[in-house]
Amino acid sequence: MSETTTRDICIKVQPRYIAEQSDPSNEHYLFAYHITIRNQGAETVQLISRHWIITDGEGRIEEVRGPGVVGYQPTLKPGEEFQYTSGCPLTTPVGTMHGSFQMVTTDGENFDARIDPFRLAIPRVLN
Repeated sequence: MSETTTRDICIKVQPRYIAEQSDPSNEHYLFAYHITIRNQGAETVQLISRHWIITDGEGRIEEVRGPGVVGYQPTLKPGEEFQYTSGCPLTTPVGTMHGSFQMVTTDGENFDARIDPFRLAIPRVLN
């Protein structure tokens, strides 16, 4: 699990391995991650885009950028939260993800809400 707060925007990540959609014999491991974005501040913000850095168990890095998350660019008033679940395939049984959400305030100020690294690993692979 990962929890990071940037400018009163708290981002919690809960990853899990999806065994029923993985095929280890073909080096296909699917992970889901559930994200909660909570506005703990006093100003309204909107999530504009995302930037992920995904590293597999062999050190290969993939960067993913795009508008919004799962088709949404949510606006969060003070005290509101937005949750979603997405997935990440890997060719190794372990890896990590980290990144940021690009946010904008109602005043037009842009900032990056950081997402600290979290581990993607099949159960009982790492202690």
